[in-house]
Amino acid sequence: MSFFGSLDTAASGLTAQRLRLDVISQNMANANTTRTESGGPYKRKAVVFEQIKNDANSFGSILKKKTQSGSNGVRVAEIVEDQSQGTLVYDPGHADANEDGYVEMPNVNIVDEMVNMISASRSYEANINSFNSMQSMFTKALEIGK
Repeated sequence: MSFFGSLDTAASGLTAQRLRLDVISQNMANANTTRTESGGPYKRKAVVFEQIKNDANSFGSILKKKTQSGSNGVRVAEIVEDQSQGTLVYDPGHADANEDGYVEMPNVNIVDEMVNMISASRSYEANINSFNSMQSMFTKALEIGK
């Protein structure tokens, strides 16, 4: 793998994990939102990653094959909405209560979101360390040439 390829890998990981953290924080902020624009309670969102695949016939991918091995990095394939039902809470005075007095709450579990947030932030830190290590190696390589 080339120097710039390893930086691209770390940078794509940073971007993907930042978006994952944004989605997690959106889930946590809406943990008590019982009415959205589309109607009904907020539905938890999750990020799906995929490996970056290069078009085999593009000039860039042919050049990449000649200079390094494989494709680098990760990207967000999609942000999916969890369609599972949230918990029903008995609150007949709530504006969103059904005829039986139950309110459907969002399907967001704060503990799960905190675990996902820790995982995403650790992955972000690992990508920063990888980026900094490559930068340090490149700097040392340049010092050898002096």
